[in-house]
Amino acid sequence: MLVQQILKSKGDGGVITVKPSMLVSEAASILAEKRIGGLVVSKNGDTADGILSERDIVRSLAMRGATCLTDKVEDLMTRNPVCCSRQDTSDAVLTRMTDGRFRHMPVVADGQLVGIVTIGDVVKSRLQELAMEKDALQGMIMGH
Repeated sequence: MLVQQILKSKGDGGVITVKPSMLVSEAASILAEKRIGGLVVSKNGDTADGILSERDIVRSLAMRGATCLTDKVEDLMTRNPVCCSRQDTSDAVLTRMTDGRFRHMPVVADGQLVGIVTIGDVVKSRLQELAMEKDALQGMIMGH
């Protein structure tokens, strides 16, 4: 399955971006309100300059305490995130996420942010593929 198919199945919710100058506490509120695990950080809303995940915030809280909540997002974000294109396969994306130990990947086309896929999105698409393959094989075996 291609990333563009995954994006289509997610609907047109758009990508939630935050500016690098936003406070971490504000970003954490957005994560909680939207029930998501990561935000794309973008100076202009069109590019993926970084990613801020729940994991980034929790690590900083563990190391520095609540004072990190007054930091700017750019202080905690992962810069230059690994991105994919609409034409990448789910297997390729899953491999890159697993190898890099991250769960959110911006999707870009010509340098412009067009979506985001999570490891949950990719696993779900892969499970759907496997179910279809299983049904097709059972149909062949049963002569349907």
